[in-house]
Amino acid sequence: MKVSGDLIEQHNVLWWIGQIAAIENYVVICTGGGTQINEAFAERGIKPDFGPLGRKTNTFEERQLARDVLERNQAKVQDLLMEYEIHAEVIIPVVYAGSVLCHVNGDTMVETVYNGFDQIYVLTREDRAEAKREEFEEYPKIKVVGFSAEEIREAV
Repeated sequence: MKVSGDLIEQHNVLWWIGQIAAIENYVVICTGGGTQINEAFAERGIKPDFGPLGRKTNTFEERQLARDVLERNQAKVQDLLMEYEIHAEVIIPVVYAGSVLCHVNGDTMVETVYNGFDQIYVLTREDRAEAKREEFEEYPKIKVVGFSAEEIREAV
């Protein structure tokens, strides 16, 4: 499953993941971090540049900064999974081609791993869910699950 970085600390989302992990044989979670990466870029005065595959990282510094944000999200999710006693592997949408660090948009990562999994879930904010459902409509194994702002506020 791909989990939006905006949702990774929400109790209701973790509960939902736990329910899936209890019935699935093997769960892999790819953490997102778009909002946090944009914030980290802004703090350094870097204007995000987007292309057809998502945010471009034009320099090694940008690639490292984005990777660092994703790795912090990964560690946070791993800690929360342990706390909730959920068994799952956590990855980030980064690929190394030789020694080259290549960021992959989390939604593109979903498409990349599509053939290897029986079911894929994309967990996102409810206000983004319909657009993602349209994006993945040609992929029958992908189910988009939206979490509303009210649910998120209640979970905090």
